[in-house]
Amino acid sequence: MTDALDSFILHLATERGLSTNYQLLVRRVLEALASWLKQDKNVEDISAVTTPHLTDYLARRKKDGLAASSARVELVAIKIFFRWLAARGKRQGDPAEPILPPRQEKHLPDTLNEAAARQLVESITGLDPLDRRDRAMLELFYASGLRLSELVNARLENLSVEEGWIRVTGKGNKTRLCPIGSAALEAMKAYLSLGRPALVKTKKTQSHIFLSVRGGVLTRERVWQIVRERARQAGLDESVHPHLLRHSFATHLLNNGADLRVIQEMLGHADIATTQIYTHVDQKRLKQVHLRFHPRA
Repeated sequence: MTDALDSFILHLATERGLSTNYQLLVRRVLEALASWLKQDKNVEDISAVTTPHLTDYLARRKKDGLAASSARVELVAIKIFFRWLAARGKRQGDPAEPILPPRQEKHLPDTLNEAAARQLVESITGLDPLDRRDRAMLELFYASGLRLSELVNARLENLSVEEGWIRVTGKGNKTRLCPIGSAALEAMKAYLSLGRPALVKTKKTQSHIFLSVRGGVLTRERVWQIVRERARQAGLDESVHPHLLRHSFATHLLNNGADLRVIQEMLGHADIATTQIYTHVDQKRLKQVHLRFHPRA
């Protein structure tokens, strides 16, 4: 099995051109499998490995606490290995082929409640340029549901303050128009007229809306830090992050009666199935309300 594994890793590197990190991951998975087969099943010959052997191993990994997402990664490595062995005639049949991947876990996104979201954005009351910038940034995150990369790359030429829209480029290089609420619009106007001009540095400054203290483009990491720092100053959990505001935006729209297709359009999701995660959040909230208030819940 060791010889077969070395040949397979070489195949991943030379014929498939896969990254060194992925090669190391696959090697680690398959070496652990080989060690288990030898110790627990006394199997060292690759041709002797059966489907029950592999299902037993995966069950063992699950019992050891391996998350479903990690189990899926390990199963993919095992499947491509045995598929390659069968295709190269190094063994008869593919014992991994019948094995189905574990059901993917559904992780409901964390959100701020409406009061906490309001507390966060309204906590910034200063009038200096950075206060105005941060207030406008948080208002826009929450009002328009932008991704972090979309906010960092937002440019003046794509903003219409008069009509209350901003054009952003999201995943897959797709552009969309995002509405800006009245509160966010007021914060944006104040920042653009009284905050941003003070941050402009002739040589460094481009047309990006949000600028660093040196007049350059804000990095994703810096925006993450700003959101976390402002949340702490507002008395909220330090785990608040930009994507949490995006989740809150979508959840609060749904809670207040917005159509799921409209939310999909505003978030820039290509597939409605991605947006449907927020219906699970809403159902969870409804269940909690039912348990709390129904006399026979």
